[in-house]
Amino acid sequence: MKRVLTALILAPMVLALVFIGPMWLITLVVAAVAMLAAWEFLALTERRGAKPPKVLTLGCVGLLFAGNYQWPDETITIFGLFCIILLVFCTFKSPVERAMTDATSSVFALFYLGLTLIPLPMLREATNGPSLMAFLFLTVWAGDTVAMYAGRMFGKRKMAPNLSPNKTWAGAVGSVVGAVAVAGILLALSTYFANWNSVKLSFADAPILYWLALAVVVNVAAQVGDLAESALKRSAGVKDSGTLLPGHGGILDRIDALLLAAPVLWYAQVIRLRF
Repeated sequence: MKRVLTALILAPMVLALVFIGPMWLITLVVAAVAMLAAWEFLALTERRGAKPPKVLTLGCVGLLFAGNYQWPDETITIFGLFCIILLVFCTFKSPVERAMTDATSSVFALFYLGLTLIPLPMLREATNGPSLMAFLFLTVWAGDTVAMYAGRMFGKRKMAPNLSPNKTWAGAVGSVVGAVAVAGILLALSTYFANWNSVKLSFADAPILYWLALAVVVNVAAQVGDLAESALKRSAGVKDSGTLLPGHGGILDRIDALLLAAPVLWYAQVIRLRF
């Protein structure tokens, strides 16, 4: 029940922000979420003996989003600069026997919780930005929900027992079906609202089959992202990354699927528009 109530509160807030929120607020919210998740991730690395510079790393994550907002074309340059700063800091501040683990933990946190979420505000800036973000969030959420129930009802064969014992192949298939179903509903709604200028929901810039296929690709990426975070948590010997969200664990537990799904959606759009 905690899981359901938390989702019922957060989902409408996220969608409202997607459709009516100003760009600066969306960037600020995503940056805050990334920083909270980075804090949880760095806590996981401490369980494996690392002591990365938390405040500096979180500052780099926040400034990465600020730099992307101000100079979007220089994002990779800014990311590289912060990687160098973290490396130099750990080189001179960490004990020599811990320099490698501290540097790699902080730099990976900047990549894993910063660079992978940068596509969210970038997607919002696209021509049909609200539609793309709604597509991303709803397909990921639907896939996660259907996977849970399909796994409970039909799950017998474990998919990756060493990484996530509760995940089954039935749940994985159900997740894909749920994502495609929600994508179909979104496409139907966008057609219905086509003449409603106040509704910013449009997928008319690509064929229907493209969006349905993209739902599958995004869903698979989301499932891999979920498994990747499970592997990191198991490596640290914990079940959840935190306790901030009742019924969901930590922030990192809630956004793990987006960490791969968001970049995949961004790259898919870039490839389609370029080729």
